Amino acid sequence: MSGKVIFYQLGQKFLDRKEDMPAEAKQVVYYSLAIGHHIGVIDCLKPILECPADDYAAWLAKLPEGAARSKLEGLLKWGEINIDSTATHLLARALDGARPGYSETENQWATRLIQSLADIEAEPAIYLIAKHRDA
Repeated sequence: MSGKVIFYQLGQKFLDRKEDMPAEAKQVVYYSLAIGHHIGVIDCLKPILECPADDYAAWLAKLPEGAARSKLEGLLKWGEINIDSTATHLLARALDGARPGYSETENQWATRLIQSLADIEAEPAIYLIAKHRDA
């Protein structure tokens, strides 16, 4: 498999509005940011991890069979996956448990992803999107 895999993390959200928001309505804005894009919310994603697709596939092969591996393999199958608060514990446990079989580089990838999963635990509005890009 050629190309690369890039994980992006939500770094910022903003509301696309022309007028200023009255102070009394700030809670409504926060609620609106939480419920989604259909009201003009724009998510700003920042890349947090990039690796060659072949190396990503080899890294995943070191994970035990199960839901965590299947979740991450979805990227190779569909070209994109989302990771939110519903998968943080599952993925963090699997990545951490497989560390003894990882290379130094793979351990760095695991550390970065586990760190991002902890960010999601601390703030459930954060999420990750991983994409496969052709070279």
